[in-house]
Amino acid sequence: MRYIDLSVSIENGLPVDRPGNGPHIRYQHHRETFAALAQPFAGLAPEDLPDGEAWAVERIDLSTHNGTHMDAPWHYASTMDGGRPAATIDEVPLEWCHRPGVKLDLRHLPDGHVATARDLEAELRRIGHELQPLDIVLVNTAAAARYGQPDYLDAGCGVGREATLYLTSRGVRVVGTDAWSWDAPFSYTARRYAATGDASLIWEGHKAGRIQGYYQMEKLTNLDRLPSTGFQIICFPVKIHKASAGWVRAVAVLP
Repeated sequence: MRYIDLSVSIENGLPVDRPGNGPHIRYQHHRETFAALAQPFAGLAPEDLPDGEAWAVERIDLSTHNGTHMDAPWHYASTMDGGRPAATIDEVPLEWCHRPGVKLDLRHLPDGHVATARDLEAELRRIGHELQPLDIVLVNTAAAARYGQPDYLDAGCGVGREATLYLTSRGVRVVGTDAWSWDAPFSYTARRYAATGDASLIWEGHKAGRIQGYYQMEKLTNLDRLPSTGFQIICFPVKIHKASAGWVRAVAVLP
């Protein structure tokens, strides 16, 4: 078996989240934590430990939407499936998180493009795949090449309402993208809204989950290393009680 890591590292200072929403990691090194380790051990001195080292530990101020993560339906609405309470991240069925993967290469679509059902159908025809229920569909966009760069948040295409419903109507329940969002970058949506006043354009791919709830992974990486089909995806999210998302170590498994 061959494994391909599809998850980015959580790091300080990368421009990959909206301003003010990035993570903050405080690193404490071995010689900085002696007091915490020594507290239960009366009379312990630093020189009593090998090289005078206690432990390394990190404190993190982190959003559930930092790094590679999985959004639950609760993130985009309070209801799904026509009125049922929206599921939270701790409620994702585990059998949805280890399934055959399908990669759709949409890197040819321009930044800000809203992918349609026709776009997805064309790519599925090109790779010769018919979607099966619970396939995990990954969208490879032009955003991946700009991860860590100042324009990452404005990069890549998004998946619109029509295309999202195309997937969920065929039994897809977990999807993913290497872009910041499943939807088109906000900068492009804001221009469309300014020109039309149509609020239904805002987060239309996410909001399609009000009709059929689904889970989506964002900020994936290495999708360009995957074949179109013939691999498994493992993507169990961290179990956070009643949360809108959870961090995920997404991995592709190839024969």
